[in-house]
Amino acid sequence: MEVNSKRSIQIPARDTRSRGKTIKGWIQLSRPPFHLVGLLPFVLGALLAWYIYGVFNWTVFVWSTAAVLLIMLSTYYSGEYHDLKEDKLSAEIERNVFSGGSQAIVKNLMSHKQAKIAGYVTLVLAGIIGLILHFYYKTGFWTIPLGVIGMTAGFFYSTPPLRWVKRGVGEIIIGFCYGWLPVATAFYLQTGTIDNIVHWISIPIACTIFNVILINEFPDYPADMSEGKRNLAVRLGKDTAAFLYIAMTVIAWIAFGLAVSQGLPAVGLLFYLPVFLIALWLVFLISKKDYLNKKRLELICGLTIVVNLGTALAYILALWLGGF
Repeated sequence: MEVNSKRSIQIPARDTRSRGKTIKGWIQLSRPPFHLVGLLPFVLGALLAWYIYGVFNWTVFVWSTAAVLLIMLSTYYSGEYHDLKEDKLSAEIERNVFSGGSQAIVKNLMSHKQAKIAGYVTLVLAGIIGLILHFYYKTGFWTIPLGVIGMTAGFFYSTPPLRWVKRGVGEIIIGFCYGWLPVATAFYLQTGTIDNIVHWISIPIACTIFNVILINEFPDYPADMSEGKRNLAVRLGKDTAAFLYIAMTVIAWIAFGLAVSQGLPAVGLLFYLPVFLIALWLVFLISKKDYLNKKRLELICGLTIVVNLGTALAYILALWLGGF
């Protein structure tokens, strides 16, 4: 006698919720929206190499982009691990969507230990890719030094004993690592050299990402003060830091214009116009001390990221269209 019966396999609802929580935790901890601030300048550097020399190695580009992504993940994971106290306090005092980290650990979506391990794993993987690029694809002597600079600066942004974020130089390091370094590295990996135009193009990106970090310290100000985190906002005070924000914005405007004079397609100015207008409005808001208003500060933080991304995107569109 045959018995046609099927036993349905049911996954306990508790296991499903736990798996969903874990996935959500990893996504939140990884902070996907913030990857663009590093990836767009890297794309820009590779595109600049194509525009000037007509070279573009897709395999090198894919491998190196993966390395950049892994370095950013290592930076974010280690930051979440070492900034836990400040992130908890920031959430209690003056939380907005751009402050206090991802809150993945604070909300128990991820364990403290998982973030620490992930920070090391992603750093090692990035290092392995760097070795592949150098020894297998023969991308040049500076491949490893440039990679080591990015890995060291990113991983130790929040990690002791260096912990750049606590020493008042973290903002400068971020400006360098998300401004000049990705543009120059991508350009070098494609061409084996770094032209002067790289320096001019990277200045506005460096200035605007510097402002992203600086303004994001404003909502974290009380928590950072109480935990002895001596970043620039804490060292200078909000009013002086606001003046610095305006100064960096003006420098970015001037540098973008100079980049055009150094060989960037003039159409870039047209693409940059909306970005310039947003930045001009931000200068107006900052000069009115609207950063003292919690809601306005959140708006300023968000639009500052838009200005950074828009600056890189204006370059990319100019080179892409100018290359045809």
